[in-house]
Amino acid sequence: MLRTALRNVLAHKARQIMTVLAVCLGVALVSGTLVFADSTAEAHRAAASKSFADIAVTVTAKASPSGTPADPQTSVLDDVLVRKLAAVPGVATVRPSVDGSAALNAADGTPLRVKPGANPAGAYVPGPDGKDSRYPLVKGHAPRHSGELAVDQGTAAAGHFSIGDTVTLATDGPVMTKRLVGIVSTKDTRVTAGGTLALFDKASAQKLFATPRHYTGIDLSAAPGTDQFQLSRRVADMLPADRAEATTGAAQAGQQAILVDTLTRGYEKLPMVFAGVSLFIGSFLIVNTFTMLVARRTREIALLRAIGASRRQVARSVLLEALLVGVVASAAGFLLGLGIASVLPDVLSTGDNTLPHGPLVIGPSSVMAALGVGVGVTVLAAWLPSRRAARIAPVEAMRTTEQPPSAARSRIRGVVGLGLLVLGAGWLVSLSGAKDASEANLQSAMFGCGLLVVALIVLAPLLAVPVIRLTGRLTGRFGVVGHLARENALRDPRRTAATAATLLISTGLVAGLAVIGNSTGQALDRQAAAGLDADYVISSRTPTTGVDPAAVRRVADTSGVRTASAVTDSSLFTGGGAADISGVDPDTVNNVMKLDFVSGSVKDLGPGRIAVSQTVARKNGVTAGGQLNARIGLKQEFKKYTVVGVYKDNPIAHDALGARTEVSKNSFMPGSIQRILVRTDSGAVSKATEQRLRAAVGDSPLLKVENRQQLVDEAAGTMADLLNVMYGMLAIGAVIGALGIVNTLAMSVAERTREIGALRAIGMDRAGIRRMIRLEAVTVAGFGTLLGLAGGVFGAWAVGSLANGAMEQYSLALPWGTLLLLCLVSLAIGALAAAVPARRAAALSPLEAVAEA
Repeated sequence: MLRTALRNVLAHKARQIMTVLAVCLGVALVSGTLVFADSTAEAHRAAASKSFADIAVTVTAKASPSGTPADPQTSVLDDVLVRKLAAVPGVATVRPSVDGSAALNAADGTPLRVKPGANPAGAYVPGPDGKDSRYPLVKGHAPRHSGELAVDQGTAAAGHFSIGDTVTLATDGPVMTKRLVGIVSTKDTRVTAGGTLALFDKASAQKLFATPRHYTGIDLSAAPGTDQFQLSRRVADMLPADRAEATTGAAQAGQQAILVDTLTRGYEKLPMVFAGVSLFIGSFLIVNTFTMLVARRTREIALLRAIGASRRQVARSVLLEALLVGVVASAAGFLLGLGIASVLPDVLSTGDNTLPHGPLVIGPSSVMAALGVGVGVTVLAAWLPSRRAARIAPVEAMRTTEQPPSAARSRIRGVVGLGLLVLGAGWLVSLSGAKDASEANLQSAMFGCGLLVVALIVLAPLLAVPVIRLTGRLTGRFGVVGHLARENALRDPRRTAATAATLLISTGLVAGLAVIGNSTGQALDRQAAAGLDADYVISSRTPTTGVDPAAVRRVADTSGVRTASAVTDSSLFTGGGAADISGVDPDTVNNVMKLDFVSGSVKDLGPGRIAVSQTVARKNGVTAGGQLNARIGLKQEFKKYTVVGVYKDNPIAHDALGARTEVSKNSFMPGSIQRILVRTDSGAVSKATEQRLRAAVGDSPLLKVENRQQLVDEAAGTMADLLNVMYGMLAIGAVIGALGIVNTLAMSVAERTREIGALRAIGMDRAGIRRMIRLEAVTVAGFGTLLGLAGGVFGAWAVGSLANGAMEQYSLALPWGTLLLLCLVSLAIGALAAAVPARRAAALSPLEAVAEA
């Protein structure tokens, strides 16, 4: 039986190649993603280790027990401590550091790569040789006084800076301008992963990030032969335990690698999603291929049974074939995966997130995953055909055609499929009324969608006849070849359904994602500008900084501005949970917000008086005129607030409104402003107005100036990942669907050699044969597409309806253009996949009919 399995694989290698390609694609994505993840993590660790290669121990100020940062005014990290540390046995050099963060504007005035944790800044601290080994100079010289600045090569390139340029930047206060005097290189992984670096002279950095003559850290290098862990203990023993602590360089390298890995985490998830989809869809191609192979070899298997082969041996023979195919596919897929892993850093890197390059790390988990996935999926997919092969009786050798499934088996399939359909559809319908996008409900909806897909696959052979007869009216317009194509597709509904299953799944996934993405995108568009009557919103890019209060007056005095209303955002804690509260000016808020009060008025806001949204009012059981026990921020105690009004939910106003003077006083950053809502005289927006507003806030890179359309575009940008997934799944489904159609038609042409020869003998030309095969492929592709569209749209409706509770503006919006394009792509896949089988069929001569007799 082993020799038989080997012979069968070699005998049908042309047909097995389609299965190998399908499995190879999935294995390549799985193994490539795992190798990429391991290699990227190792590259992060290596880069971080280089950054701290010369650092044995770092001394930093100790945070308070509550976790708040140490007070710079009481810091012990000063020149006195530097001299004491230099006397510790085993210390070779001592280099103090002053670290913080700074955001920069590019040369054209636009903010440059501003994001939390990725904009380090600090002091250039020269050693005895006049150089700072952490930042080797590439061009220019180090900053020497408060008016000078140095940046790294990546920042200079991204910002289009040259030596001598004036650079605009901000830390957490007013905007500054400095002259660029130096460009350095750095191994800091926060910077090399897409961040920026700004370096000041020591005195300037101390004023910005610490206090004069104090530091944020002191780096120590170890003398030859000194262990850094022993040195760390010596240093810790001479430090005031409650005010400073010592950390080894190795520990810092690990922490920084984790930080950078967190900033770039998630890049491996998208390829893994594609891998799962390709393997899931490819499993249907494998099942179909082995089912057709078993059907074609019915007489051969029956003869094996007649000469003594047991059912178990026959089943093992089929599974052994699958094992051999899986091993070959896994090996090829793993090699292809190495190529994918090598290019993924470039593919997934963006201007803001650059993934590090390094040697490929091939761990045992990647190899075992490739073998496990490739071989496992192939063998599991071939299990059902192997069972079917084992049931072939010796008498089957006397039959020349495959027997259709019995009526009883068809009835069982219909009952099971209908039951699953009712269960899945009912499950989704029951969830559609929940309007709660909780994780539990979403998981439940995914389960319902899975039941729906399984039901459609089970019912597909029974649905094939009525659906194809209906769509066959279109192919019938092509005359005799169209009628023959339709009948060929109906000849074996099980095979047609199995072939269409790949397109059914991929089309359903893409259609569902397209509907949800389009509906969510439109809802986000509406939500982004809902409740906003202002023409511009000025806000902070980072949660730890706000807008300079003095900028409100400058914005209000800007030419073309009618109203500038400041908003302070904070948290409101109530018995119903945490909510967001906006501190506003009651006299100007109606000019910049669209507030729809169902009771009360915003004019009544003041000390001890707030307004709440309908959601907050419902959760806490309060109405206008009632009392709400609440707390603003963390420092204030709970107190009774009078609810002066209830308004319809408004994303711009947030969950509650209060007087800005009171909210600002109790916010996390007292006296801060998070937003300025700007109404212009004409209501129109222009580049000139935006530039004037940017100038009014000092062209700070920490602030965003956005008009209504830009807010909408920013919200729509959140759908980019979903669209990437959608198009990736479409590509995978297209490739595997095409392989399935090619496989099926190639076997069908081989089985119908006599029939095609007879058609040629009675006068059908080669063009007619080719047209017939292509129309058959388009018919099968159309059947799978129709079922996929129906299931995908229905599933999207059920899953999307859950979002209505969390996003009031959500409503089902079918992307007709995308769905039409999806249909055309699927039909084109069918036509293109039929090219080779159609040409092979047309090449048959009439004499083939006699040869097969």
